[in-house]
Amino acid sequence: MYHHVKKLMFTVRVDEPDPRFGNMLLEQFGGANGELAAAMQYSIQGLNCEDPDRKDLLMDIGTEELSHLEVVGSLARLHLKPMKFDREAAEADPLIAIAGGGVNLFNSQGSAWTADYLKITGELDVDLRSNIAAEARAKIVYERLINFCDDAGTKDALQFLMTREITHMKAFSRALESMNKPAFSIGRIAPTPGLVDQFFNDSTGSGDNGEIDTRGPWNEGEDWIFTESPALQGSEPGAAPSIVAESSPSEPVVGLDDLLIDQLRDLLHAEKQLTKALPQMIEAARYDQLCELFTVHLAETEAQIERLNECFELLGKKPRAKACKGMQGLVEEGDEVIKESAKKDDAAADLALIGAAQRVEHYEISGYTTARNLAQQLRHGAVVALLSKNLAEEENADQLLNQVARSLMSVAKMPAAIEQTFVEDEPAGG
Repeated sequence: MYHHVKKLMFTVRVDEPDPRFGNMLLEQFGGANGELAAAMQYSIQGLNCEDPDRKDLLMDIGTEELSHLEVVGSLARLHLKPMKFDREAAEADPLIAIAGGGVNLFNSQGSAWTADYLKITGELDVDLRSNIAAEARAKIVYERLINFCDDAGTKDALQFLMTREITHMKAFSRALESMNKPAFSIGRIAPTPGLVDQFFNDSTGSGDNGEIDTRGPWNEGEDWIFTESPALQGSEPGAAPSIVAESSPSEPVVGLDDLLIDQLRDLLHAEKQLTKALPQMIEAARYDQLCELFTVHLAETEAQIERLNECFELLGKKPRAKACKGMQGLVEEGDEVIKESAKKDDAAADLALIGAAQRVEHYEISGYTTARNLAQQLRHGAVVALLSKNLAEEENADQLLNQVARSLMSVAKMPAAIEQTFVEDEPAGG
């Protein structure tokens, strides 16, 4: 929920309007490094952010950038005002003058604002780095605008805005540091060993102005492997390539095959236990929507067992289950929930049942994720495909349970007569 307060964050004052400078100011209104781009970038990153603490940071600064947009817009409007009635001033930028002599979503060259300006990846640490760079660029733009301006009131406003860019840089930097991620740990897939530490000396020889090959901490010391002109190496018959290209060690890690089989046997026993537990949960469920969801998942579980058996066949192993103590505990806990539910109202009883079911789903999701990752590392493509399908079904079941839980929470707040109507009208699987 947004609320507009008419007072500007910084009240601007323009003593001598300058239409040409007003045109320059549009760079910070509708330009690539402007306030609208910053407001949209941080706000959308915030909407996508699953981290509640840093989401709050992004939304706070995104909202402040909207305030800065209003400050820049007010400042630009005052400088552009003579264009409305002065022919000579209007000639500074006919496009602005003919459009009414005020601000619009254009940069200083008349190019329309575009969402392409926004840098949003959905990876929080990567987005924070983009934001730090964005604030640095905006700071430089404000610095240059200050240098091009003689109006004291305008300089004061620009100094305020420029200072806040540094404030935001500090906040984003501290947020990034607080995540405690190594500086070069980006995403989840590890880079190729050896290749990641190679620095290619791809610009060689003396240029027209006497440029030289330079060494520094960016290409020497620590783990760096300085590679001379890879394009000029390895051309001779039998010469070894200079670029490390192996994506993984040629020798498999000892024990991974056994670990994969162990994980599959654990999952097989877990799924077999569920085929016995789910009928009891179906019988205990009071709302048709939940009962139907459990029934569908029982059929999915039986199909998942068949896929696990197929995985064993592909790996040349017998489909022998190994006692899964984790699932045994979860099933026992589910039995207790069913017994205790007899004393609860319908919505509360089914919500407790959903809680037990989601604990099972999360356990299975972690198990299938581990097994699939092992199969990927061992390059068992067909096994990966089968495990990925089982994993997708478990993740989907968890999402459906969430949806049913939200419906039941709404039902729990309704008067009895309305609740009965809701249950009778609720579409199956809705």
